[in-house]
Amino acid sequence: MSAGLWLIGLGPGNLDHMSKVAIDVGRACSHRFLEGYTAILPPDQEERLESFVGNWERIMRPQVEDPGELVKLAKDVPVALLIVGDPMQATTHVDLEARCEELDINFNVIPGITATSLAVSLSGLQSYRFGRQVTIPYSYGNYLPSSPLEMIYRNYDNNLHTLVLLDLDPTGMGVEKPTPMNPNDAFRILQKMEEKMIEGRDSLSPRVKDFDGILLTDISLDSQKIIAGNLSEISECNEGWIHCLIIPSKMNQNEIEAFERRKIV
Repeated sequence: MSAGLWLIGLGPGNLDHMSKVAIDVGRACSHRFLEGYTAILPPDQEERLESFVGNWERIMRPQVEDPGELVKLAKDVPVALLIVGDPMQATTHVDLEARCEELDINFNVIPGITATSLAVSLSGLQSYRFGRQVTIPYSYGNYLPSSPLEMIYRNYDNNLHTLVLLDLDPTGMGVEKPTPMNPNDAFRILQKMEEKMIEGRDSLSPRVKDFDGILLTDISLDSQKIIAGNLSEISECNEGWIHCLIIPSKMNQNEIEAFERRKIV
């Protein structure tokens, strides 16, 4: 293995979905760091990680956004940055490429399957009909942006479905180990955004409580669950480790049938 920084995609959360090349390159690197704030492995999968690639250390946002130690090591030996999903989905990781180019350090990417792409496939909705994805953030003090809900409405008005990711970090600092948001908290935060949006307006249609939704829990894990229904109804299903939502716009007949097959019984 040549010296350099190797960004290795671990896949959607279940390490059995790692590619052979990801495992081989991870094992061949001299140092392995698990990036622990843009996406996370379930605890049981973290326990398995050493058996796949060897011993590793966790690093958080400060060490990735100010990667002096990473690139210093990568100048002389191969260094693996292990990332859940696909490495280049996060802007922070794109910045690493630019940093390595500036310092003439070898930079390589080993792609991984993303939970976001699997969510679209598993939903039964047609992939070309999705608009921009959004993330529902935790509120920090009195600060709560309404832009995620505004984008959901914009997609809806353009007859596009929305993939909705749920925040992982209640602190917003990317330092502590993440705590995945549950569906009930996401629904409550969307309603707060709605209240903020209707100030000074006549109304919003449909209201948040009237949206249909598809809840995808623990994608790729043995505990994977996919349920469809009214958003207020499925938001009560909080079992599981990590969740995302899909809010469909007007569905065609094939999509309606797929939605009905996933409905809560």
